[in-house]
Amino acid sequence: MPELPEIEAYIAALEPRVLGEPLVGLRVTSFSLLKTYDPPPDAAVGRKVESLSRIGKRIVFNLEEDLHLVIHLMVAGRLHWHLPGKAVPRKYGLAAFDFPDGTLLLTEAGTKRRASLHIVVGDEALHDLDPGGIELTNATEADFKAALLAERHTLKRALTDARFIAGIGGAFADEILHAAKLSPLQMNTNLSDEEITALFAATTDALDEWTKIRIEETGAGFPEKVTAFHPKMSVHGKFGEPCPVCDTPVQRIVYSSRETNYCPTCQTDGRVLADRSLSRLLKDDWPASVEEL
Repeated sequence: MPELPEIEAYIAALEPRVLGEPLVGLRVTSFSLLKTYDPPPDAAVGRKVESLSRIGKRIVFNLEEDLHLVIHLMVAGRLHWHLPGKAVPRKYGLAAFDFPDGTLLLTEAGTKRRASLHIVVGDEALHDLDPGGIELTNATEADFKAALLAERHTLKRALTDARFIAGIGGAFADEILHAAKLSPLQMNTNLSDEEITALFAATTDALDEWTKIRIEETGAGFPEKVTAFHPKMSVHGKFGEPCPVCDTPVQRIVYSSRETNYCPTCQTDGRVLADRSLSRLLKDDWPASVEEL
């Protein structure tokens, strides 16, 4: 799922292409994409883009007359910039946003259609789409602590709950927790004040650093290789590879279609966490420590 750094990279690439430009066409080809019916898509046609903004992981096109197009890419949704009039792909295409100098295509890989488009009028309707999480770009440590401890959860879940903290998904939660030297399964209510301070610093540093990386890598182009993995990441997607800090093989917890990556030496005092599926299968053969691993 595109997270805050990827969303910011999309916005940075879109601004020089669409700001001040009229939307000359909006072609929605997926019935499941459009989540609102009033105003209709045609109401956006002809209106200029006054600004672009972000609500968590949602991209907002702010048009004239207080009209807003809100795109949530979810897990597999992606944006692509093409020459004007580009056809919407039959298999993966969801919509096309036509501008004088180019067409923005919205696609979604796979068979599940989770991406969404809301067309709303006014700030109140826009606010209704906000899950409520704090934005780390302007949050204080006190704000972060209150959001992190709003409900009792593991740290991985607490960081990725959009109701309390905006913009973080599984990939950057793994990176943040590795930098903070905290276990993904540690309960948020068990943290000391010093650990919360370290986690806040790791969170803001990671999001700032990765936003710069994503934008710099794109340059004057458009983000086309938006994935949850990157060679510069420390642990996410690095199962079996050496931790860049201590060389211990990175481990994982697999549950359903989700995966958590961590370093047992840096984050769990040498303990190998149960895999929830593989550990049940191996039972007594499951390694409980780095030494057994």
